[in-house]
Amino acid sequence: MSDKGPIKVMVVDDHPMWRDAVARDLAESGFDVVATAGDGDQAVRRARAAGPDVLVLDLNLPVKPGVQVCKELVGHNPALRVLVLSASGEHADVLEAVKSGATGYLLKSASTEELLDAVRRTAVGDAVFTPGLAGLVLGEYRRLATDPAPTTDPDQPRAPQLTERETEVLRLVAKGLSYKQIAERLVISHRTVQNHVQNTLGKLQLHNRVELVRYAIERGLDDE
Repeated sequence: MSDKGPIKVMVVDDHPMWRDAVARDLAESGFDVVATAGDGDQAVRRARAAGPDVLVLDLNLPVKPGVQVCKELVGHNPALRVLVLSASGEHADVLEAVKSGATGYLLKSASTEELLDAVRRTAVGDAVFTPGLAGLVLGEYRRLATDPAPTTDPDQPRAPQLTERETEVLRLVAKGLSYKQIAERLVISHRTVQNHVQNTLGKLQLHNRVELVRYAIERGLDDE
């Protein structure tokens, strides 16, 4: 995401009134709504053309489901942040969305203020979930982390070395703290926290904060 200008957002939903209302709220709050779409195919085409920073995506779409849209677009552009805005709080839907590349999941029962805050936080790389769902996702990652790992080749290079501060930030990310809370806890700036996270993502060859949380949990950092 560029530091220049407003955050570019695209809204994908098959209900025109809902889609227009969300787009209007975002535009009135200073976001640059670069595109909207009403079905999955349209969403993929328009997102690739418009290049949004954040995709606000409904899962229940005609032609192509939201998880497939997410998978294709994030696969094409790993820098894209996807915030799912769904009527469903079903655990399977949440986990499927995250596994397809979504960085956040908000229920449609959220207030306008909660949505605007979620889009802002998603844009800077925070993993944003409706309360209760974050615990579910972390729980799933813990379960995956306890599954037997594939056998590793002893000749493979060792894991990249993180600095003490990067490890400290990673530990707090794994505990579910926002960048703002981490900045306050460590008495450093929000920007410094972002830089540490970006450096860590680069070193570990991960794409987003959700993957980072899983990496940390696999290594038990959230329990320390």
